[in-house]
Amino acid sequence: MRLAVTGSIATDHLMVFPGRFAEQLIEEHLDRVSLSFLADRLDVRRGGVAANIAFGLGRLGLDPLLVGAAGLDFAEYGSWLRANGVDTSEVRVSETLHTARFVCTTDMDQNQIATFYTGAMAEAPLIDLAAIAARVKDPALVLVGADDPDAMLRHTAAAHSVGIPVAADPSQQLARLDREQARQLVGGARWLFTNEYESALLQERTGWSENDLLDRVGTWITTLAGDGVSLAGRGAPRLVVPAVATESVADPTGAGDAFRAGFLAGVAWQWPQERAAQLGCAMATTVLESVGTQEYKLLASDLIARIGQTYGDDAARAIEPRLAGVS
Repeated sequence: MRLAVTGSIATDHLMVFPGRFAEQLIEEHLDRVSLSFLADRLDVRRGGVAANIAFGLGRLGLDPLLVGAAGLDFAEYGSWLRANGVDTSEVRVSETLHTARFVCTTDMDQNQIATFYTGAMAEAPLIDLAAIAARVKDPALVLVGADDPDAMLRHTAAAHSVGIPVAADPSQQLARLDREQARQLVGGARWLFTNEYESALLQERTGWSENDLLDRVGTWITTLAGDGVSLAGRGAPRLVVPAVATESVADPTGAGDAFRAGFLAGVAWQWPQERAAQLGCAMATTVLESVGTQEYKLLASDLIARIGQTYGDDAARAIEPRLAGVS
């Protein structure tokens, strides 16, 4: 089952502030904020939601097709992705702009303040997903991740027009969408991904209630940070899969992308939703313990042990055969 992953390709500049953002905020002056946080660590890493998800799928042996726009500085990054099992043949490389930049500062409570520079991502609306689907003989699923909003809308419409199932993952771009755009992005999706905050924001943006959304999507997957993940579908009981525990959180950036990679791998392997979510949670915890979104070590033995400890031996035995080639 071939998966196409659309969305941002970026370079992450990750900083750590050894204090609490909340202690610097003065309630009566929140309308005029001018703050500077002295960070004591900087890591420059590869990132972007589509690249992160495709990287995770590649490491699991799925040969994902990455669809997005990158800059004239993409050569080294592209080589890295290809070395990790990602097909970059349909990445649009700008002749004038640099790859997008994500600049994020994390405090000691794992709160984050971030800025995203668009760069070459502004050219993403020029990508023709329908033409790509014809060249690669129709991927079985297209994830539409955070990207230039016009590109997200165009990719969603193209996938629906040629009958390719969509996994909608608007995430950070929800704040930029108007009501009609939000409805177009999620309506008719086979899978819908949000976190807890985004689930509320999505309802506000679309004007649809939870039940309205469940009438319009297949399965709505909500990540719950340390509480795991919730899966909801119309007419089915809500399923909550607990998180895989960790005692060492290094950086939360990219954990959600890793969950999506693990979950979509399970979908590609035609696993039950609960089993796919278990692998996703194990992947997310692995990323939590690393700084950066693609620097984690992925070992079959480690994933199987984590899954067995959290979900039991039956789950570990069911997942183990598919992880035989992960090293």
